[in-house]
Amino acid sequence: MRTRWRAAHVLAHQDGRHVLLGDGEVVWEDDTLLYVGHRWDGAVDEDIDLGEHLVMPGLIDLDALADIDHLLLDSWASPDRGPGLQWSHAYAGRSRDVFTPAERSAVREYALVQLALHGITTYMPIASEVHSSWAETFDEFADLAATSRRIGLRGYLGPSYRSGVNVVRPDGRRDIVFDEERGRAGLREAERFLDHVEQLDDPLVRAALLPCRIETLTPELLRATAELALRRDVPVRLHCLQGLQEREAVHRLHDCTPLELLGSTGLLDTRLLVPHGLVIDRHPDVHGEDRGDLAALAGVSVVHCPQTSLRYGSVLHSFGAYRRAGLNLCLGTDSFPPDLIRGMDVGVHLAKVVDGRADAASAEAYVEAATLGGARALGRPDLGRLAPGARADLVAFRLDDLRDGVLDDPVRTLLLNGTARNATHSVVNGRPVLVDGHVPGIDTDGLRRRAQSLFATMRAAYGERDVRGRTADELFPPTFPAFVDPAP
Repeated sequence: MRTRWRAAHVLAHQDGRHVLLGDGEVVWEDDTLLYVGHRWDGAVDEDIDLGEHLVMPGLIDLDALADIDHLLLDSWASPDRGPGLQWSHAYAGRSRDVFTPAERSAVREYALVQLALHGITTYMPIASEVHSSWAETFDEFADLAATSRRIGLRGYLGPSYRSGVNVVRPDGRRDIVFDEERGRAGLREAERFLDHVEQLDDPLVRAALLPCRIETLTPELLRATAELALRRDVPVRLHCLQGLQEREAVHRLHDCTPLELLGSTGLLDTRLLVPHGLVIDRHPDVHGEDRGDLAALAGVSVVHCPQTSLRYGSVLHSFGAYRRAGLNLCLGTDSFPPDLIRGMDVGVHLAKVVDGRADAASAEAYVEAATLGGARALGRPDLGRLAPGARADLVAFRLDDLRDGVLDDPVRTLLLNGTARNATHSVVNGRPVLVDGHVPGIDTDGLRRRAQSLFATMRAAYGERDVRGRTADELFPPTFPAFVDPAP
């Protein structure tokens, strides 16, 4: 089937870079782009005139929330309440799955629909293991793959695994409890999923190894991960270099830095993606200057999550420095909303603060990270660009809403004045995923009610994990006290 989109603005790809095409047309047949230009003279089966929209490559989210968001609960924790958001040491011996398999499946569907509604076309999932009995399973991800295929997104999938879990001891000290056999079992589940993806033989489902945080994996498990990744030629994503507590834990356990641990276990030789990549030598709380870490990260893709970093009080030092060093920067959302438009805008402005100049990071550099950077991280030159021969992955954002103000450059206007909720249409591998702001076949009202119920289940379970036994209402007090009816 041959389809044409026409729009006032198209972010096309020409001569190795993105370019703006006014009053442009994009034509694809089946899963491949045929034409990007001003006028297609051939026949089409479907012709859609989007009008005052910006059509651009589908957004690539490589730390995409596949969960009910917990940021509502834990991004504002005080020093007193913060330890209550992790497992107590006692809970580690009696942990349970908060959600049933059916509930977990509903959580995944809700999250993937949110990605589609926000213009994401390719994703690599992330979910909190705090609500699981340990980590993710093969069965969970076989179900997630089926849901992803039904919705039509392009996913790089694999169950998470770990050897240890962060806990809080009765005296308030943070620690890590290890169970290496659980880590080995998780890696076996991950390898089983690699086989499952091969059997599916679906271009929308690719396999990846997605171990948890670096401090919760032993060197043996990290080494085994690297060996498996090289043998099966799959990418690895490992949350690493994201905080001082992680750095201190790795040094205490292994007498090295997290970056040194990546090198000694062979992970730097893999197709490695690192969210969030914040805490290296140039970070002001480490040395405040580059002592070789940026060079050591050559070949690694840093998954930058500016909006989530800001909400948890951290920042990349800095987008411009990493980019000048030649690192491949790609983007992730990591929390709700999965809004890469807001994320890019936040990143642009945080860079100004860090580097002290208004042009520290441009809108176009962030758009490149959300498209071309993600494609490079996945080894997919056929993604992240609108040019003949590329995959037909594209998204359209409306620019005609009065609330978005006047229009200058369409990309800059979208980032400054809009959000990903401006998305109205998307296509993945030539198939419509978002149509007139809706995901076909999805009861969004029913899904919202179901998600709210599941959030209540998730919220209530925090109380059973708290080292001090506080209830969820004590851990998460309201912003203001409740209204009290006056006495008659």
